Amino acid sequence: MARAGSISTLEREATITALEQGSFDLVLIGGGITGAGTAREAASRGLSVALLEAGDWAIGTSSRSSKLIHGGLRYLAMGDVALVRETALERKQILRIAPHLAEPRWMVLPCRNRATLLKFRAAVQVYETLGSVSRADRHVNWSSGDLAREEPLIARGAYPWACAYREYLTDDARLVLANLRGAVGLGALALSYAPVEEILLEHGRASAVRVRCARSGCEFRVRGRCIVNAAGPWVETVRRLDEPDAPDWLHLSKGVHVAVAAERLPIHHILVMNTADRRTIFAIPRGQVTYLGTTDTSYRRGPEAWPPVERADVEYLLEPVTRYFDIEPLAVHDVVGAWAGLRPLVAQPGKPASEISRKDEILIGPHGVVSIAGGKLTGYRPMAVNVLGKVAQALGQTLPDADPDDELPGGDFDGDLDGLAEKLTHGSGAPADAARPLARLYGTEAQRVLALGAEPLVPGARLLTGEVDWAVCEEGAVTVEDILYRRNRSAYWAPAVAREAVEPVARRMAGLLGWPEERVREEVSATRARLACDLAFDGPLE
Repeated sequence: MARAGSISTLEREATITALEQGSFDLVLIGGGITGAGTAREAASRGLSVALLEAGDWAIGTSSRSSKLIHGGLRYLAMGDVALVRETALERKQILRIAPHLAEPRWMVLPCRNRATLLKFRAAVQVYETLGSVSRADRHVNWSSGDLAREEPLIARGAYPWACAYREYLTDDARLVLANLRGAVGLGALALSYAPVEEILLEHGRASAVRVRCARSGCEFRVRGRCIVNAAGPWVETVRRLDEPDAPDWLHLSKGVHVAVAAERLPIHHILVMNTADRRTIFAIPRGQVTYLGTTDTSYRRGPEAWPPVERADVEYLLEPVTRYFDIEPLAVHDVVGAWAGLRPLVAQPGKPASEISRKDEILIGPHGVVSIAGGKLTGYRPMAVNVLGKVAQALGQTLPDADPDDELPGGDFDGDLDGLAEKLTHGSGAPADAARPLARLYGTEAQRVLALGAEPLVPGARLLTGEVDWAVCEEGAVTVEDILYRRNRSAYWAPAVAREAVEPVARRMAGLLGWPEERVREEVSATRARLACDLAFDGPLE
């Protein structure tokens, strides 16, 4: 049974006290998938762990991905066979420990002719062999007739064939939260909105960090035998707290996704398209939208929580759609949502961002700080194990193996999402249209969410009162933005609902956290401004 810990916002002061008074084997800096995954792996091996995040959990790269658990077929062409094998195999493990966060989907490769079909089939067969894919889950080949049934909008005159193979749709931010709460359930302490401002030394070794609470302004120290820097795009910023003259290590790459209303591009599977410059992007249906992405361009402005989406990015992602689908051309005004994230790639001089390997790399600083960068969402567990190898060396001890059967919170079921949704509808009072989204977000914990409140917060919307309470009391939500962007995810999958829900969410949080009216107004204003910024590439919202 998965052990789920609470990271309640109501217990924030108590957590700060425990962090200040404790002494830990491992202090982790960075609350994305690498930090959260490493915290869980470390705690499962008996280490005492403190995890600190400057903003909200998954606020950066780990909430801005394409939301896929996949091996990256294109990396075969780049020669990264080891990376492809590792991540292709890792898909099975994520499916096993979190089936609600690894939903099997067909990934469809449209083909202009039989020769292209044969080429794709050969590549997919190698990929499936590397990933030990079962016979029942192997690829299928679709004729024009099959496409007419499966994806009737595909321009079959141009693409009369397709090769479809299995990948998995996830929710990146919720995968972070599941790992985080798994770590806390095993004894770790975790605090968001807690930037590390100094790395402190003792006898020439990093022994503690000075932390500032971004909400109260108070400062405190957290002591640790080993410090790990897993700050994603900010890894160099943290590294230079320890080593001010450290040479550049990262190449930041910006990845943009845009979403259109599902009615404008009503597809059933994940579609792979080539852009005008022969890159690969995806079209993925989710909730009330179909989203397109991603771009892969060098970003020279340094790490930012909200890198801008520019009109050129949007036009680039919309351009292939008309070539692949028989629909009215999509225009910029059809975009209802957009997001951008930064990939912290390990620099390879002379290579553009799209050609840089996604392999992770670890550096040890002069005072023993362990820094990790690179990698892919799918490979977060092997990355965590690699980090713990360095931690074990620093601690001078051998770490035991983790329990291979320990699911993530919400993952203790057989993977039948439809069956779980039916149980929620008939056994827990979930609104029929909300049951499956709840199952995908929370897994078996959806029953506990519903017990807190099954009423829609906004009439007719798939955002329940219990989701707000759960986000605050179990998942550490501090702001309205935290809930709409990284807990319920309606800012991405139902942007119209998110805009309508801003004030109701703020009022519900105020009741839980005792906010004064001034704080409610600030939260409403800030969140509405954030939602408007998502579409600022095409002027302000009407």
